[in-house]
Amino acid sequence: QVHLVESGGGVVQAGGSLRLSCAASGRTISSTAMGWFRQAPGKEREFAAVISASGNTTYYADSVKGRFTISKDDAKSTVYLQMNSLKPEDTAVYYCASRPTRTALTRASAYDYWGQGTQVTVSS
Repeated sequence: QVHLVESGGGVVQAGGSLRLSCAASGRTISSTAMGWFRQAPGKEREFAAVISASGNTTYYADSVKGRFTISKDDAKSTVYLQMNSLKPEDTAVYYCASRPTRTALTRASAYDYWGQGTQVTVSS
């Protein structure tokens, strides 16, 4: 059984930073692609950033490119999302996700395990 536990969310002012963490168990993240997705109230879940198993390939949504950085520490079995220059429109529940192969994909349907999510609120 794969378990993903997110942490690091909170309330921050616009322009501030947060770092989200996703602790994974039950699946070796050095062998699988991981992703961060987000869902704002009244909106569908959308991709934010994904990383391949090797860590060499990353993709970012246009809305977060240049501000967010996805990374991982295989030894700690943890994936991170560093979020800088936060905007009110970044307010959402952020979910960590894992897929069973090495290739990073941006569609949510490619991921089979999800965490419970962590709330990020950016005030103006």
